[in-house]
Amino acid sequence: MLHLLETLNNGNCDDCKFARPRSHNIYNGKANSRQRTLRLNEKMLLSLLLLATCLFHINFALEEDEDGPYRGKYLGKINSYHHQVSGDVYAVNEYTFLIIGFNYDGNGADTFFWAGASNRPGPQGFIVPDEYGKTNRLDRYHNKDFTLSLPDRKKITEIKWLAVYDLNNQNNFGDVYIPEEFEPPRAQAGGTFSRRSHNVSSSAIEMLDSKTIRIKDFTYDGLGKRTFFWTGVGAQPSSRGSKIPDEMGYLDPIRKYDKETITLELPGDKTIFDIDWISIYDLADNENFGHVLIADNLNVPPSLVKITPYEFSLPNCRQLHKNLQVSWEVFGPQITLQLSGQVDKNDYMSFGISGSETSSQMIGADVVVAYIDDIRGYSVDYNITSLAPCVQVLGQNKGVCRDDVVGGLDSFQLNTYSRKDGINTITFRRTLISSDSGDKEIRLDKSNYVIWALGQLDSNSEPAFHYVYPKSDILIDFNTTEPINDCFSFTKRPDTPIQIWERVRLHDPTVRTFNAYLGPSGGLRGYQGVTGHVSSGLAWYINGYMTPELYLKRGLTYVFKVRGGNNPHSPEHYHPMVITDEPHGGYDRLSDAKQSEIRVLAGVEFTRRGRPKPTAAGPLCISKYPINYDRRLDDNFPSFKKFNRSLINICPNEEPATLEITPNITWPDTVYYNSFTHANMGWKIHIIDSFSNVRNNAITNVVSMPIKLTLMLYCFIFVAKVMHGL
Repeated sequence: MLHLLETLNNGNCDDCKFARPRSHNIYNGKANSRQRTLRLNEKMLLSLLLLATCLFHINFALEEDEDGPYRGKYLGKINSYHHQVSGDVYAVNEYTFLIIGFNYDGNGADTFFWAGASNRPGPQGFIVPDEYGKTNRLDRYHNKDFTLSLPDRKKITEIKWLAVYDLNNQNNFGDVYIPEEFEPPRAQAGGTFSRRSHNVSSSAIEMLDSKTIRIKDFTYDGLGKRTFFWTGVGAQPSSRGSKIPDEMGYLDPIRKYDKETITLELPGDKTIFDIDWISIYDLADNENFGHVLIADNLNVPPSLVKITPYEFSLPNCRQLHKNLQVSWEVFGPQITLQLSGQVDKNDYMSFGISGSETSSQMIGADVVVAYIDDIRGYSVDYNITSLAPCVQVLGQNKGVCRDDVVGGLDSFQLNTYSRKDGINTITFRRTLISSDSGDKEIRLDKSNYVIWALGQLDSNSEPAFHYVYPKSDILIDFNTTEPINDCFSFTKRPDTPIQIWERVRLHDPTVRTFNAYLGPSGGLRGYQGVTGHVSSGLAWYINGYMTPELYLKRGLTYVFKVRGGNNPHSPEHYHPMVITDEPHGGYDRLSDAKQSEIRVLAGVEFTRRGRPKPTAAGPLCISKYPINYDRRLDDNFPSFKKFNRSLINICPNEEPATLEITPNITWPDTVYYNSFTHANMGWKIHIIDSFSNVRNNAITNVVSMPIKLTLMLYCFIFVAKVMHGL
């Protein structure tokens, strides 16, 4: 723009040369007054053309320099001819337009978005579906923003214009033209990470859009002290930068990578136009392990990420995860805390003081569990004595238990709560030194180790196993001399369906015995994805499969060999098996009133006092993760088969407990196997009258080992006969 202004001041506009006509020798000293008038008019016309052209370029430059979110490549304003059509048009990518502030009075007879390759809008063209993908006649629009995608994967470079066109009258109400040799935004390739230390390397990175970077074949040995994905401005990486959340949204020191392809999203409202480099940077030693430079003026698509500015009323704020932040203020003997999280309606946010003074540790921690239901908000005080839901162990409650359940006090006082744009914000306070002996003191003379987590509430509004949580130590100084704030805006991508692992249905008339043991529930693609229930962290494995659906015939006897743990002192690993008509399980945790509503079919007997007692508690046989494995990576496995192969099975040489059942005509068509102590560990049993009534195409029929052995035997017999014939 400055260049254009300078050329105007100098009387020279190189960008406008195409508008200059060839010189003509009109005036030769003998021309009459009419010739002089013609030349004067020609000069005036030329001046107007030059002025209009240069003003167009200045206006275009101003549009390009305008502050605001990056929307793609600007094509121009819609030329308005009729019916108040107006708006600004951008190219988002090769196939999509973004229209900002679109107006149309809706009074056309048969009006559509219309595109074509002719020199000007006319009947030769095709309908462009509206923002909903429909080809209906256009209604009224008022200052609306939306995207239009060309049909049949047509590209913007294949057309010359986009118009608002009335097919009935063949009348063009407004249009915008595609410049010749137009290059639409598309993903751009970048460089590779420099190999400086700690085995950092990669293939060429790819800028997918204005906020998203894909790094292929990324390698890092994970041995740095406090190493992060780091970004900033300047010629070389330095400590004057900011963190980029890792591929899962965490802001903790990054893990080891071995030729992995990962996708990073720049935090908050930051885009690739705001940075010069991305580094693997260690803040402890101020050392750059490797970096890649980001080119200027990349022609990439705008990001589809929704950005929601953070709002907090307290002076200090710490970003714990891309979806969670905590803010606070200390006043006298009290501290006011605020948790803000981008969570689903049925999710909770948890934050508290670590159970250890030397690390962030869940065992022994004192935390608040904050959530909002359909009526109000909650900030509930919890004590963590075991990594398990709250259960009774020999008359005492152990696990993640409310303070008032274990004899303590709820020390948190709810202040305010709100849910807006998918973000829960809950403010509460407590005293620094609580009168409850089970609460941890919040120290002001030193930094405090803290823990946090995000998870789903179970059917009893109790916190189930968390799906987002840190693996590293987190220190917060609640008594800084100057306010601290490293929080940024929340971002959210359009929801994409999770590809769950295969559903397994055991339907084999010859199988009468089922081996049941424990294993991890496998993230969002595992138990939770298959059953739709929140997970407790463990699940039943039946005949080597995670929570399969079983098909049992009435009148036949079946035996479950149960190895779910028989030590009642263990809140984590004591899981007698029960079969009921209720889908969730955890029968022992329910109130007497709820227990009375459930029909127990097997696995429980009642004492003379009417108390339930489990009958199928066997030794603990469990599949565990390898040492130092990060279970937050469970969803990286494409199938349960590959996930299961990564586990280590630990099973003592002891006889299992047996649970023998014979379904009869009184049994419902669907019952459930579960744990006596914990909810949401099992799944369905279909009670059928005949195996022939079950449609084969409705089930995954897993061939049992006896059938496999039989087939192998037939194979050997066939080969032997052939050899004998030869």
